[in-house]
Amino acid sequence: MKKWLIPVGIIVAFIAIIAFWSIGIKNTALQHSQAVNKEWGNVQTAYQRRNDLIGNLVNTVKGAADFEKSTLTAVIEARAKATSVTIDPSNVTPEQLAQFNQAQSGVSSSLSRLLVSVEQYPTLKANENFLKLQDELASTENQILTARTRFNEAVQVYNGYVLKIPNNWFLSEYKEKPYFEASTGADKPVEVKF
Repeated sequence: MKKWLIPVGIIVAFIAIIAFWSIGIKNTALQHSQAVNKEWGNVQTAYQRRNDLIGNLVNTVKGAADFEKSTLTAVIEARAKATSVTIDPSNVTPEQLAQFNQAQSGVSSSLSRLLVSVEQYPTLKANENFLKLQDELASTENQILTARTRFNEAVQVYNGYVLKIPNNWFLSEYKEKPYFEASTGADKPVEVKF
């Protein structure tokens, strides 16, 4: 009877080691996935801050100048479009991320046109509220850059973990997540016309 006990004990110990190792791999993958979701939340928070500031900026511009209506309308429409695109970070696809990025690019370009057009209105440039909002927007753009960078760093750690062997043998339910990429044409300098 003792002859059976030793091999059975070794098999049970081996199975227990493999089971705990597998659990450890899955728990670490879950932690990395949650880190990606958290960083995506930070990206959305930064964009929401920008959208909130844009509303205040547009109202300030409306109140201080007889402004170009088409530029204001473009900013308002781009903001509305950007806030309508939502993404579930646990099931994000490259296509969804591209759609989100395109909507946010529309906000950036219309906002740039607004700020360039403002240069034609000296009373608006001197408006304290406008200057404060302009500084807040610049700060927010930096926050967006930081949030997007941290999101990509979290995705890199997550993807590196779930795609490497032997982890991917145990993590079939965890899929590769896409990176936040630059908008089409972002590699070219912005052309400003007066």
